[in-house]
Amino acid sequence: MTLFEQINNDIKEAMKARDSVRLEALRGIKKVMLEAKTAAGAGDELSDDESIKIISKLAKQGSESAEIYKSQNRQDLADVELAQVAVFNAYLPAMLSDEEIEQAVKQIIQNCGASGMKNMGKVMGIATKELAGKADGKVISQKVRSLLQ
Repeated sequence: MTLFEQINNDIKEAMKARDSVRLEALRGIKKVMLEAKTAAGAGDELSDDESIKIISKLAKQGSESAEIYKSQNRQDLADVELAQVAVFNAYLPAMLSDEEIEQAVKQIIQNCGASGMKNMGKVMGIATKELAGKADGKVISQKVRSLLQ
């Protein structure tokens, strides 16, 4: 069962359970997935990797929105966003720890023979592909920068 099919099934379950927060979050995921499937140049099916990228992007946007709401003293709206982010995170693979990210980046640096900041783009390209959905891009960038300096 693909992640898209799982989302569809979970929408039905959320409707039966009358879980409005979960239902709204899942409908948001499905909407973005359908847009990605029907975009120009897209294939008929959406792979699980593409689905995970979509969901992680939604989770990141939701977290950023919650921070903005908190800074504007709108805790009620922040709580709604954070509840949806929790639903999004349930579909994402477990994030790597700092040590695991550092080990992976060290391995990538060693494999491509990078030395110094001039190779940061090369390392970042490989690292973001390998660690997609498992680590935040900012954290990867910080680790690459610190290890190359």
